[in-house]
Amino acid sequence: MTRNAAADHGDHERPAAATADECPVAPAFGVYGVPLPALVDVPARAAQYSPLVAGALALEDAPASALGGFVLLAPPSTLERRCVIALALRAVKPGSPFTVLALKDKGGARIGRELEAFGAEVCDNARRHHRICTMLRPATATGLDEAIAEGRLRFVDAIGLWSQPGVFSWDRVDPGTALLASILAAQLPLAGRVADLGCGIGTLARAALAASTAISELTLIDRDRRAIAAARLNVPDARARFTWTDVRAHAVGLADLDAVVMNPPFHDGGAEDRALGQDFVRIAARMLRRGGRCVLVANRHLPYEDILATSFRSVTLRADSAGYKVYEAVK
Repeated sequence: MTRNAAADHGDHERPAAATADECPVAPAFGVYGVPLPALVDVPARAAQYSPLVAGALALEDAPASALGGFVLLAPPSTLERRCVIALALRAVKPGSPFTVLALKDKGGARIGRELEAFGAEVCDNARRHHRICTMLRPATATGLDEAIAEGRLRFVDAIGLWSQPGVFSWDRVDPGTALLASILAAQLPLAGRVADLGCGIGTLARAALAASTAISELTLIDRDRRAIAAARLNVPDARARFTWTDVRAHAVGLADLDAVVMNPPFHDGGAEDRALGQDFVRIAARMLRRGGRCVLVANRHLPYEDILATSFRSVTLRADSAGYKVYEAVK
């Protein structure tokens, strides 16, 4: 049997190079939240899926079995946590590494049982007050659709608004927000260009727009993508604008506003952080024109008086009721 002539001359035939479509590509890795590096390793190029990180991908939109692994810093509330875990399991390829961790007193004591209920074989350990559960994504996961449905965006009849487990006061009207909404309607209608910092599902913005036709534009800002999604449904007013960002970390391009309205947050990661609300006061002052107004509500025990006095020309207590106080501050 004769050899190929080209081979005799040293031009050995080589297989054709594989095309990009033919080359196997490892599925991407996902991460939810910002877990401490001392607790778990996260690949440098992991795709971020937390709705609290501006610009992150939406986990509910991730294709099934698209990811090659996942690390999830679990949120504390049960419905939200089970939904997020189920969405992540749906997005991860069977047999891929899957890690869930949480503070022991913020859901960590439950995550092992919750993962087992989804059909996983879990190895868990404790470190730095966290429970850390590692596993391989099971070939067949059970109960995912039910958990996702329980944590989805939905219309909440009790409050007459769209909301979702995990956002602030998701299934009830916060008393402070209700107090400020009543003040806006009865005593302090707003006008001109307005912003709602930490808007949540849009309760305050909805009240402000309903109370005043003199508002020309109202920008709702929140760090939680889910809150912004709900606010879009709750505030179908042509004057409303929506921005998903953390105002402490990212400039939003708003200046010379006529008014800012807010119920500033004072919890971060489940722990009380009084500096958070004080930062919101400073940011509001920077956004306003001279003579512009900041109208805010706060729990009575929170120390906003000093920061209001140093950031604004005048400060007036407009209401003090049921553990909440409403201030009007003029720049």
